[in-house]
Amino acid sequence: MAAAVSALSSLGLPEAGVGSDEEEEEEEEAAAEPGPAAAAEQRREERLRRFRELHMKRHEACKLNSQEVMEEDKRLKLPPNWEAKKARLEWELQVQEKKKECAARGEDYERVKLLEISAEDAERWERKKKKKNPDLGFSDYAAAQLRQYRRLTRQIKPDLEQYERLKEQHGDALYPTSDSLLHGTHVPSKEGVDRMVADLEKQIEKRDKYSRRRPYNDDADIDYINERNAKFNQKAERFYGKYTAEIKQNLERGTAV
Repeated sequence: MAAAVSALSSLGLPEAGVGSDEEEEEEEEAAAEPGPAAAAEQRREERLRRFRELHMKRHEACKLNSQEVMEEDKRLKLPPNWEAKKARLEWELQVQEKKKECAARGEDYERVKLLEISAEDAERWERKKKKKNPDLGFSDYAAAQLRQYRRLTRQIKPDLEQYERLKEQHGDALYPTSDSLLHGTHVPSKEGVDRMVADLEKQIEKRDKYSRRRPYNDDADIDYINERNAKFNQKAERFYGKYTAEIKQNLERGTAV
């Protein structure tokens, strides 16, 4: 058999089985490598898949955007302090729930609440309680006058010795009634008058320091026709002066275009 194969190869004929194996390998490679049509179809499928993904993402983005627009419209229609009111209502509901839980367990809610408060919060609340007559800002003249009255009455230091002397002198007449004639007959002491004068001078000095009245500048340029126009020019200069400084200088020099 080997002699026959060698004879065939010497004659130039291909060996049996060798050519068939090469043909099978070429067919497998041809089957493994897609043709131009198959490659184009794969690229088309890939583009369609990406297009569907982009379409789904765009649809989801539009849906989320619509939801955000609706939520923003709801927020704009709510009152300005709605968030604070909502937080306050939620806090009140939590307090009610805790009170119910404490009542069910037979515990005192105030005691349980104090156990949950930290030392820093307790100190801050104590300082806030000790701060009397806090300045909450100007609301009206009546509130400002009441605040000043409370501050002045808190500064009064009663003279108990003088009170006892007046009580011995006038007796029950010291406490006037509708039939009493004591009103208008009291003569203040010199010390009391001096104390009142010192307090009034102190108020005047404090009021002068607190005043925000601007002094009048005689050397300032007159660019107004009345007080109202002067106020308007001052506001315009305060808000737009830095933007119009160059234009004003050009007008004053006469170099404006």
